[in-house]
Amino acid sequence: MRFRFEEPPSGHYFADDNMVLSHFVAELSASFPAGEESFIRSVRRVTDQITDPTLSRRAAGFIGQESTHGQEHRRLNAQLMDRGYRIGWRDSKSVRDKLIARESRMSPRFHLAMTAGAEHYTAVLAERILSSAELQAIPGTPEVWHLLNWHALEELEHKSVAFDVYRYVGGTEPTRIAVMAFLIATTVPATLLALTISLARDPVARRHPVRLLRETRGLLRGPFFKGLLRDLLRYLRPGFHPDDVDTGELLREWQHKLFGDGGTLVDHLR
Repeated sequence: MRFRFEEPPSGHYFADDNMVLSHFVAELSASFPAGEESFIRSVRRVTDQITDPTLSRRAAGFIGQESTHGQEHRRLNAQLMDRGYRIGWRDSKSVRDKLIARESRMSPRFHLAMTAGAEHYTAVLAERILSSAELQAIPGTPEVWHLLNWHALEELEHKSVAFDVYRYVGGTEPTRIAVMAFLIATTVPATLLALTISLARDPVARRHPVRLLRETRGLLRGPFFKGLLRDLLRYLRPGFHPDDVDTGELLREWQHKLFGDGGTLVDHLR
């Protein structure tokens, strides 16, 4: 894939001229490159243990998709930083080095449990992006939404790969559930804190507190966050598998929309 980010996103608030939503999408995009690389490392740590050829191919596909996600989000992030979004710290060398150092203290199975849990997060968000008419109707820079739709599609395609690799190498249910409980308790608050800091640095947000509150309320009550905790908590059920959430029809619909005859992104394929 190669998205056309030669031209910067239209307008500073590229998502429906909504400053809170635009900052949220910018922060989300900024978090992906370093996160995707961590996911890749977690799977690569155990590839020598995967003897099943089907799972081995799926793991290789997962690594390829995640690598491309990181590359394309870095290109978008560079454009967003040019527009004044202060998101570079999320993908800085110091952050990446700290992440690698933290991973080195984890066992390979624990690292995989973190990835499998995070992949449930991304699958939940992907399903929301692709199934919500309200989200799809948001005006904005077309290429940004093309990127988000493509990324969401591929997250649904490989949503169970890290989970299946974790099980294959002997990952246990108690660890899987405990790790996800930790992620739920920390990741949502951390995301909201990062969004708050990003908005606090925006002079327009500081000058227009009523607009800020209105748009923040709209984001938290809208399709990104409404019912999010319920969907995340599914993962804590003993015996849960990502494929228990049937997204097959949604996946086929968007594969056709994006890459079928006359698909929106056919001309983006390299």
